[in-house]
Amino acid sequence: MAESRRIGWIGCGRMGAAMARRLVLAGHDVRVTNRTRAKAETLGELGASVVDRPRDLADCDVVFVMVAGNADLIEVVTGADGVLGDPARAPGIVVDCSTVSSETSAAVRAACLARGADFLASPVSGNPKVVASGNLTLAVSGPRAAFDSVRAYLEVLGKGVTYVGDDELARLVKICHNVVLGVVTQVLAEVTVLAEKGGVSREAFLQFMNQSVMGSTFSRYKSPALVRLDFTPTFTPVLLRKDFDLAMAAAKALGAAMPVSALTSELVAGAIGAGYASEDFAVLLLEQARRSGLVMEPEDVFVDDGLGTAP
Repeated sequence: MAESRRIGWIGCGRMGAAMARRLVLAGHDVRVTNRTRAKAETLGELGASVVDRPRDLADCDVVFVMVAGNADLIEVVTGADGVLGDPARAPGIVVDCSTVSSETSAAVRAACLARGADFLASPVSGNPKVVASGNLTLAVSGPRAAFDSVRAYLEVLGKGVTYVGDDELARLVKICHNVVLGVVTQVLAEVTVLAEKGGVSREAFLQFMNQSVMGSTFSRYKSPALVRLDFTPTFTPVLLRKDFDLAMAAAKALGAAMPVSALTSELVAGAIGAGYASEDFAVLLLEQARRSGLVMEPEDVFVDDGLGTAP
């Protein structure tokens, strides 16, 4: 275990609770807070201390944040009840695991620096099921010494912790990652539709793919959704489109050509226009089937998701 320090955790939604739970169960001294206190109380039952507001975590050595977006991050860090809201105290290091813009991240970094606190951008790849299986990955940017100081805690959260450089570079890495999610899912939808139109079941085709050199943790994890047509959301097309927009803006600013990504962005927009806004982004499969004249039906078979958590 890492040297014992006081850890604060802000944000106990599905992802935040799953991540904080790993730190609590690992025996660390964790204090948690959430806008809706009842969500934090579930971690209190496991041994965490529950406090009323982020400001109550100002004396922690390390404070993790996992909130919904830009405005939430600004509020819980710099607001009157934020973790920097106490003029007499500030945490040593703030680690933000939320998915926010580089501009918001830079503003919060500056606010932390003004109070003598280091700030690490640490966006994650995964969802609560991935967290529970120990397969979460994190990209981290900011002061190297601060990263080295909290690395042991980050490694409790997941299996892959990568330091990518200074300032907001981790935000760019996360955007690039999510573009790959969209492009790979679109390609997987296309070939799955092609195979089914030729008479191959989705279960058989994806089983073959997953056992080949082209198989991946992602393709195995998404296979149950594609086979059963269960699009319970983990990441919606609307959120994916937002990341494509950010990627296209970054590509323009940096002079990087991204023709395949640009086309996929339009296909994601088309899925949203067709009414798929709140489902999982794997619903790209249904749009590809529609364009191909294929009416899909769920296949009621067991499919291993590769995480050891499939029913």
